Amino acid sequence: MKKLFSSALLLAMIATLYSPVLFASIVVNGTRVIYPGNAREISVKMTNMGKRPLLIQSWIDDGDMKAKPENIHVPFVLSPPFNRVDAGKGQTLRISQTDSSLPEDRESVFWLNILEIQAKNPQLSDSNHLQMAFRTRIKFFYRPDKLAGDANDAIKMVKWQQRGNQLMASNPGPYYISLVNIKLNGKKVEGEMIAPFQSQAFALTGKSGDALTGEFINDYGALISFEAKLQE
Repeated sequence: MKKLFSSALLLAMIATLYSPVLFASIVVNGTRVIYPGNAREISVKMTNMGKRPLLIQSWIDDGDMKAKPENIHVPFVLSPPFNRVDAGKGQTLRISQTDSSLPEDRESVFWLNILEIQAKNPQLSDSNHLQMAFRTRIKFFYRPDKLAGDANDAIKMVKWQQRGNQLMASNPGPYYISLVNIKLNGKKVEGEMIAPFQSQAFALTGKSGDALTGEFINDYGALISFEAKLQE
């Protein structure tokens, strides 16, 4: 089983990089997972929207998408790690925290992985059957229960400043901010995720008082527009 999924993981990486026209059959309920610090367990629901049964492997990683599941050590356990989901049916993953080693003054980010492999069609021979694997990877946030403020308002606290030929975005709060894009003086660049109490540089130039616009993703996976001004 492990050998099968190790090979499938490699196929999934290749499919992700080179096959943008292919689509996974598993649909996860949400584009991110938030684990409240006071929760004993959370559930993540997924549905097989395809027409055939799927073999599923699920795991959580700490940011290294190339790491094998058996070599990853995170403070969470997921059940079931392996399962079969019939066409049109759903499956619930249960996730619980295994220790209290994570910081309590800020969010921590991980990634939930769902690897799907189509069950072999008995009507096809090995010679004309290509078994494809697809991998879904979404952000998984651990959120301590005593953090101040609201994660969806974190963008309002960001300080935007020009530093040389770069625009610096400083996040003074305890929440991750997932920027999709930023536009300043007619130039638009892709966004980045800004970690709590950290800064992120962008290849944009402006001066104090200039207005910038952009979009970020909130807790519900919605794309939200924002406006801000460069500060001294």
